[in-house]
This record gives sequence, C-alpha cells and structure tokens, in this order.
Amino acid sequence: MEICRLPSQPAVVNLQQRQTAGIYSFKTPEFPPYIKCSLGDESSTQNPDSKNRMFILGMGFVGKFLAADLKSDGWEVTGTCTSTARKKELEEMGLHAHIFDANEPQQEVLDILKFHSHLLISVPPVLGVGDPMLRHKELLKKRLKDGNLQWLGYLSSTGVYGDSGGALVDEEFPPSPTTELAKARIAAEEGWLHLACDGRVTAQIFRLGGIYGPGRSAVDTILKQEPLSKGQKMRFSRHYTSRIHVADICQALKASIQRPSPGKIYNVADDDPAPREQVFKFARNLVEEKWPGHISFNNSAEEAKSLIPQGASRGEKRVSNKRIKTELGVRLLYPTYESGLRSIIELIENPFGVS
Repeated sequence: MEICRLPSQPAVVNLQQRQTAGIYSFKTPEFPPYIKCSLGDESSTQNPDSKNRMFILGMGFVGKFLAADLKSDGWEVTGTCTSTARKKELEEMGLHAHIFDANEPQQEVLDILKFHSHLLISVPPVLGVGDPMLRHKELLKKRLKDGNLQWLGYLSSTGVYGDSGGALVDEEFPPSPTTELAKARIAAEEGWLHLACDGRVTAQIFRLGGIYGPGRSAVDTILKQEPLSKGQKMRFSRHYTSRIHVADICQALKASIQRPSPGKIYNVADDDPAPREQVFKFARNLVEEKWPGHISFNNSAEEAKSLIPQGASRGEKRVSNKRIKTELGVRLLYPTYESGLRSIIELIENPFGVS
C-alpha cells in the first residue's frame, strides 16, 4: 500500500520508504517530517530477464562518461542533449540521443522513459526558473508510475551546504545555501524526491564536488593559455574546494544502482579538499615537466589574486565522503587531485606539436 503525505510548502525532505529488504530513511533532525512514503513490497520486484536501460536527462560531461561506462557493461543507454552537433557526437559513440528542451519537453521523448529501468537527471536549475523539468511534473509523474523505472538519481552539488567555516560536513549537516543557484538545487532535490515518491520509484540524491576529468581540468585550463573566467578567479579565494573525478562519479552512481537506498543523499567528493591555487600550481608544474618552455600565458593563481576583493571567500567547507565508502563500498580511483591530474596528463599527446 502506498502512503504519501505531501506538504503545502516546500522543505528539506525527510523521506522514508519500506521495501522487503527493510526500512531505509534519510532524516535531518532540524526539519519536520514533510514526506513519508511507503512504496510497498511490490516496488522491489524486478524481472530478472529485463535488460538494464538507462535514460539520462541532460547528457553533458558526466552523462556522457556514465553512458559510455554503462554501454561497455552491456547496458542500453538513451539520453537527451540540446544541439544537433551534440546528438551526432553521442550517436557516434553508439548512444541513442534526442534533442530536448527542458523548458518545453516533448511528450514523445518523455514517453520513452517508460521503457527504461533507470533514470538519471543531470539538468541544472536555472536562475529565476528553478529546475525546468519540475515545472512539468504532471507530465513526468504519469510516466514514472506507468513505466518500468526502478531507480532515479539526481545530480546535485555540495554548494548546497554553503559556508561552514572550513568544518567537515557530511550528509546530515543542515544545508545553508548562500547563492540563488544553491537554493534552487535544494528545491530541485526536494522536488525530485517528492516526484519519485508519487511515482513509486526509488530515488537518490548525489551532491557532487567540483567535477573534473579528461578535457575539463586544471591541466586543460593551463594548456588553453586563456584568461581565467570570473567564476574561476573567485574560486581562488577559497581555502577548501571539494572536487571529484568524473570516473569516481560514475563509480558512485553504479554502486548506488547495485545498492539502492530510497531517499538517501550522498556526498561525492575526493579525499583532498585542497585550495584551487595549490591545484593549479601542481597542474602547471606537470605541464612544464612534460613540455618544458611551452607555457607563456599567465593564467595562474597569482593573476587571479589581484582581482579578488579583499576578504572575499565563498563556500568554505570540507566535504566528507565517508558514506559512499561505507554504504556503497566505493574505493576512489583518484582520491587526490594529484592522482587525478596525473592520469589526465598521461592521456594528452602533443598539445604543442612537440615531437
């Protein structure tokens, strides 16, 4: 029997779901129990002969890597993108891709959801709008109820914790978002948990640190020899920056699929919340060591420091990753930025045409 009691106003979620394996719960003591959702024993049943099919709403940097990883494991993967060029790139990888506008979702694309066993949401919130998909939750709710979905994952951000003064924060730490986008992230987390409860689907939230990987790292930024963006300059003011290699994000997501825990929130970050300045210095040394004398443009921390307002600092915190290790059994491939950046530079060949 399904029981869902939803609030008249949004709040941080307290979610409970009952399955044959036991009771799983996520509780934040500082907030009242706005959601209680029992899915019933029938929610845990699964056809052993059914093929694993992942649908990724928003096949960006993380989605593309996860799709390739799952495909190599024999999964069928379908996703959405926003341009013809991106669609072609994904199809060349052997993936099914649909051009999709989250602001005006096409029903025929959403209809495909019912044929998939897993759903990953990687569509970021928009300032002044919030999560664009959740504005169409009635369209989504029916497809979640009528389909074969067993697992739903939402990619969020460790930015929801705000500034803890450098303290170590875990998933029980009360979110205190300081930016409009971080506030929108919290609202989106709650919205997807509500929707999954209504649709009788197991949902998990993944709060990611700063994402990096091949083609998107401090090494790549230095090799481009371009001025730092405003956002990059501001991040140099932080004493601590949590980050995570895309391969380890994929690890955590796949581990959650194997061990679903309804309503659970996971921090996905590495073991070394080092200052961005330190990371860039290490990356620059790696580049100079491999291709000496080829870096002339100064896009380092020193160039950024002079442009940071005195005393400016945002999001000071260290993010605990204990839960993904103890509950999901994740062993990080790249526990530090040093190991991650070394693996990235090993993949790069002749960026300067060096023979």
